Amino acid sequence: MIVMPAPHIRRARSQDEQPLRLIDLETWSYLHAVSPPPGPDDPFFRDICGPEAHLVAELDGVVVGYVRLGFPTPLASNTHVRQIRGLAVAGAARGHGVGRALVRAAVEEARGEGFRRITLRVLGHNTAARGLYESEGFVVEGVQPEEFLLDGQYVDDVLMGQMLTGPDPDGRAEGALTT
Repeated sequence: MIVMPAPHIRRARSQDEQPLRLIDLETWSYLHAVSPPPGPDDPFFRDICGPEAHLVAELDGVVVGYVRLGFPTPLASNTHVRQIRGLAVAGAARGHGVGRALVRAAVEEARGEGFRRITLRVLGHNTAARGLYESEGFVVEGVQPEEFLLDGQYVDDVLMGQMLTGPDPDGRAEGALTT
């Protein structure tokens, strides 16, 4: 039995542009994407989601996956919530715990930065991703039935999230009683 090393998770760097673009091109599918496939020359990093918005996974020094983090809305009243806005793992690295390591790293980073919640959206027919998220503590918080028409099929948009440890806005410990 060959044991693969655990993936190394780190913040993305600008020089990760090409390997991440290739992962996006390789993994694009209506199973998880609601937008058209990326063009062969489309940049991976953009003004609103540059390297600082991504954690990458490496196996033996090779970038094999990423998780994109952001906010659910641009509203100041929503800045206590972090959102997973994308997750992809290269085909050759699947089944080696890369996706799980990226999800765990995203949750731990959000918790460490003091966010109160972490959320995500996943397509209803993507049972593998839903199973991964559920096994990492995410719960279904809502379903928007037939929200997307993808490749001729109506697909549900599943909203998932989990609470992170943190104080209430007024400084009380979570769960503290008020009078």
